[in-house]
Amino acid sequence: MDEANTKAAVLRDFLDLLEWQIPENTQLEYSVEAFGRTYKVDYALILEGTPVAFLEAKGADTALTVKHEEQLSSYMMNKNVTYGILTNGKQYRFFQRRVDASNVDVQKVGDVALEDLPNRLAVLTAFEKDAIESGESGKILGRINELREARRTLEVEKDELAVELSNTLAEEVSDSISSLAETQAKEMIDRLVADIASEIDADSGGTDEPVGGSSGGVEPTGNHIAGAIRRTEIDGNDDAKVAVFPTKESGLPFLKENNAWGFVRIGSEFEYVAMYVTGDVRQVKYFATVKDVVPPEEAELSRPIEEYADGAKIAEDKMVIRFESESLFELEDPVPYESKYPQGLRYTTIGALRSAETTDDML
Repeated sequence: MDEANTKAAVLRDFLDLLEWQIPENTQLEYSVEAFGRTYKVDYALILEGTPVAFLEAKGADTALTVKHEEQLSSYMMNKNVTYGILTNGKQYRFFQRRVDASNVDVQKVGDVALEDLPNRLAVLTAFEKDAIESGESGKILGRINELREARRTLEVEKDELAVELSNTLAEEVSDSISSLAETQAKEMIDRLVADIASEIDADSGGTDEPVGGSSGGVEPTGNHIAGAIRRTEIDGNDDAKVAVFPTKESGLPFLKENNAWGFVRIGSEFEYVAMYVTGDVRQVKYFATVKDVVPPEEAELSRPIEEYADGAKIAEDKMVIRFESESLFELEDPVPYESKYPQGLRYTTIGALRSAETTDDML
């Protein structure tokens, strides 16, 4: 079926399922400015006269692509719409616009085939009219996002957490069990990661990929980039620890004007920071030396915190990483993406960063 037939035969029933009805709270062909032109979103889901979600439809004879995802992302960013659905009637992709630290971007929070929709009730429920209207949608997707973050933390810090657990058991029971306890702790963390991954997949289809975003024309108030440097020129021992953070291009003004990065949770100490720029760039492109890690209110940021993020939503354990003066560099030979990229905080070493041919060599 082409797009028109897909809309008529499938998608109106899908909207009815989520309690969105035409014309009461659903507007067809909603006008949106993007890429310097005016486009029409297939369905805008409206509450109190304001669009809260967009549904973009393709024909069942059309495979969904990254270009389609970026198109929907641009529509959502332009109108500050929080929720989005991209579908061809056979595959349903669910999106959430998120304001996180210095980034505003759109995350793909679910990717579900039609036949699997009944088994993905959490993400489906999050897009119901009543759930969006009551705020329950944010709680549902927030829990899924928290599980994802917990999984990443467990994966990244498995060795350190296993040592902490084994030390606790050794102190409480006996030093003689320390090595056994560490091995068992690692196995337990692996099982926990697998269980969390299964629960995420059961809720949403298991994806939270960044797919779009925009700087919104924000220009940095200053530029602390000290210049360009080749990776082989970076000082430091090969085994020195580097924290690798992802950022949309929209996050670069924060980096440049503050000579810092935030607001992030820190799992362990590290000496350096590298920044992987997502979107069309897909490179580890910036590098800096860590000065200290401080709470946001002590970071002396260039703008009020609320211009970067909703301060009330910044968790107490999220911090700002400040860099040494004249230590933030753009890499002349950035590390290109191959198949792995940091969806959250990842760690590597100076040696791996220096020698990496692609991101797969350092992550």
